[in-house]
Amino acid sequence: MNVEYTGRHYEVTAADREEIEAGLSKIRKILRGSFESKVVLAVEKHRHKAEIAINSRVGDLVALSQAKDMKAAIGSALEHLEKQALKNKTRIIAKKRRNHKDKNRDGEVAVQASPAPQAAATAGSSTVSMVVHKFPAFAKSTDVHLVRSEDAVALRPMTLEEAIKEAHFRDRDVFVFRDPKGKLMILHRTRDGKMELIEAP
Repeated sequence: MNVEYTGRHYEVTAADREEIEAGLSKIRKILRGSFESKVVLAVEKHRHKAEIAINSRVGDLVALSQAKDMKAAIGSALEHLEKQALKNKTRIIAKKRRNHKDKNRDGEVAVQASPAPQAAATAGSSTVSMVVHKFPAFAKSTDVHLVRSEDAVALRPMTLEEAIKEAHFRDRDVFVFRDPKGKLMILHRTRDGKMELIEAP
């Protein structure tokens, strides 16, 4: 386990290193693999901050904590990292199980074929092998990440020319404003660079 320590307005002590490495070894058992980690311990205006980042095969984990003393900040950051590691491990196990079930569902199925009544005397029942494909009950979709933006909305009514200039100035592809009459308008920059005006009903 490779740990890189940085102290900002703070000298990293041997006790700090011992506590951090004990906590990281717990996390290593959860993740079942070695990883690299960076630890930044800082003091700003009587606040002690501990930032611990782990770069592992399951992804990057980061915890930032602050407290009145460094021991509490380190303990809180390690606790947060442990929760993240458990959550990642649970998610990976669930994904593997789901994939395994899907593979089993799409395998070969033996179907018992019953013979026709007139042929029953001459031919017995036979087993026919066929492949059955099942589609998932729901479509997999990527997670949508939403970010609130107040920079794309004008706070005062403006003319179309002013709105175009403002959208260019703010470097926005979508800009929402009200015209002097109070009607809601939306400017949209298309892929070819043209500005499109949408009038809301």
